[in-house]
Amino acid sequence: MATLPGRRARLSSPGTSRLSSEAREELRRRLQGLIEDNRVMIFSKSYCPHSTRVKELFSSLGVEYNILELDQVGKWNDDGASVQEVLSEITNQKTVPNIFVNKVHLGGCDRTFQAHQSGLLQKLLQKESTYDYDLIVIGGGSGGLACAQEAAILGKKVMVLDFVVPSPQGTSWGLGGTCVNVGCIPKKLMHQAALLGQALKDSRKFGWEYNQQVKHNWEIMTEAIQNHIGSLNWSYGLSLREKSVAYVNSYGEFVERHKIKATNRKGQETYYTAAKFVIATGARPRYLGIQGDKEYCITSDDLFSLPYCPGKTLVVGASYVALECAGFLAGIGLDVTVMVRSVLLRGFDQEMAEKVGSYMEQHGVKFLRKFIPVMVQQLEKGSPGKLKIVAKSTEGPETIEGVYNTVLLAVGREPSTRKIGLEKIGVKVSEKSGKIPVNDIEQTNVPYVYAVGDVLEGKLELTPVAIQAGKLLARRLFGGHSEKCSYINVPTTVFTPLEYGCCGLSEEKAIEIHKKENLEVYHTLFWPLEWTVAGRDNNTCYAKIICNKVDNNRVVGFHILGPNAGEVTQGFAAAMKCGLTKQLLDGTIGIHPTCGIHHFGDNKVIGTGHHPERLLRLGLLLSGLPVYSHSFQR
Repeated sequence: MATLPGRRARLSSPGTSRLSSEAREELRRRLQGLIEDNRVMIFSKSYCPHSTRVKELFSSLGVEYNILELDQVGKWNDDGASVQEVLSEITNQKTVPNIFVNKVHLGGCDRTFQAHQSGLLQKLLQKESTYDYDLIVIGGGSGGLACAQEAAILGKKVMVLDFVVPSPQGTSWGLGGTCVNVGCIPKKLMHQAALLGQALKDSRKFGWEYNQQVKHNWEIMTEAIQNHIGSLNWSYGLSLREKSVAYVNSYGEFVERHKIKATNRKGQETYYTAAKFVIATGARPRYLGIQGDKEYCITSDDLFSLPYCPGKTLVVGASYVALECAGFLAGIGLDVTVMVRSVLLRGFDQEMAEKVGSYMEQHGVKFLRKFIPVMVQQLEKGSPGKLKIVAKSTEGPETIEGVYNTVLLAVGREPSTRKIGLEKIGVKVSEKSGKIPVNDIEQTNVPYVYAVGDVLEGKLELTPVAIQAGKLLARRLFGGHSEKCSYINVPTTVFTPLEYGCCGLSEEKAIEIHKKENLEVYHTLFWPLEWTVAGRDNNTCYAKIICNKVDNNRVVGFHILGPNAGEVTQGFAAAMKCGLTKQLLDGTIGIHPTCGIHHFGDNKVIGTGHHPERLLRLGLLLSGLPVYSHSFQR
């Protein structure tokens, strides 16, 4: 019989045998995860003859086994001692080899051979899983679907539970999660509708003549977008069926260890068990908790399928969702006001955020700064109706009132973790944020429960991140892979009227991490060629890089404000993953004439003010035309 080599398990353990209680608990969780995840788990030492005998036994039986060599864990000698110490607490055995078969503790070398001679070992190896599924994924969004499909490709029995609780306005949607139904996809398409409106205005300068009045039809746009989303819902369902993933349109809630209750729209309950679970329930828009907010306001859950034009709109919030929605609503010709409590785009580079807001303001979006709504009252019913909003200053006793057709709340999102029974199985949830803390392999404090996507504490809420994390998680769990999801240098774009793309650190975060004296910031203004003939703003598009002087001027932050910022940023993200430096960037020959290459030259940003000191003519820059770049004496 051919022998099967053992697979080496990986364990990132704390680095000392003198473990803190927190580190000890984390190590215990990882060890229990190895025991839960592997049919045969051998804790061994590479030089131990008894361990070698056990490995040879399993190889002779043709049984694949996983090994953790305690003398080879990590780069510190006492790592193995830490692991052995915690392992002895779990098993009451201090020696190696220490063997588990189908989660049953078999013991050491002698006991394993005794079990082999008595037939017990064969029974344990033949023991079928008592669970209905190898994996149940709760949530049918980007991360959950990616994980489920990858696990199915690897031959596992997988179920996806997905149920959309209707919004307070009664809106719900199909398979695919936030991004497909009420996020990235409809948002980008409505952003495109607004860009086409601008292109119509520009077209006259390029010789296009048209006499009829051009106006926008909300109903035609939303119907076309919803038809496209419907096709995506259908394709996701088809993909699950093709991979033999069971899809159940029911609300999942844990009831006990390894067991979940699924409740459908009719209230019928069914119970399922699984060896492992992935929580991918995402997040939903937050409400203000004021009079009239849930009764009369809408959120991004409702906007993209709204059956009527929203009319004069107040957008409450300064998140990327708020500014993107305000931007495309204004772009299709609506009267839009944004009410801002504090800063724009919290968490993003604040210089760039203010430039985003300034451009929007110059192009018709009104901003009410330092105000928060305290009451929403319906004046008239209708499609749309009329609403009165009372708002209070955050800096004093002043109150203001306004009348709008629609109030759109975009004040953040809450993770959908509160009502899925996590407390019944002991999964820890952040009391403050409602998010789930995980380790570097997306594992919760309960070894058989994992999480991906927007529910994760301290991780980026981005669709591609969730997809990557979901795929890699399935490969680690079921494919013997070890690659972890990297959350560093992840690019993103805010699809405001003038798009903002970024990768890496904001200037504020870079200063916090690397210290100001170790950084050099290079920047440039540019004028896209397409804007020149159209007579559009020539001092608006802007890019900057943040470089770490003590690390070969490595680029730690890239920021661009301009058309097609997402397309431009993607390439810079790949370069930053490869260790992009200022010298490499300067040596890169660009495609002319495009916005995709930036000649930052020696245009350094100095100090912290905002006062232009001089203008440096850069000559042929991005558009192939003379472009002016500011060097600020700050």
